[in-house]
Amino acid sequence: MGKKRPRPRRAFTPQFKAEIVELCQRGDRTIRQVSQDFDLTETAVRDWVKQAELDAGTRSDGLTSDERAELARLRQENRRLQEDVEILKRATAFFAKEIR
Repeated sequence: MGKKRPRPRRAFTPQFKAEIVELCQRGDRTIRQVSQDFDLTETAVRDWVKQAELDAGTRSDGLTSDERAELARLRQENRRLQEDVEILKRATAFFAKEIR
């Protein structure tokens, strides 16, 4: 048996995701049916539904989109500050040698 080629990564608009979530939440079709109808992975659709529920406040077992964005921003800022500290440490060591 040959290996199945991986599907190329696709990007979807927030509007498309919202429409898919709405279809799932109506209750007419299961998440599996919706994902098959639109050629999406079931995992992706489940993640979209979960994130929509977190954002709406009907779930509390994860981070909302705003919290995720803030966390990403803080991690980026933390990384930059750590780099700044490392540069300052090197500069301090360099100038300490110059003074001696």
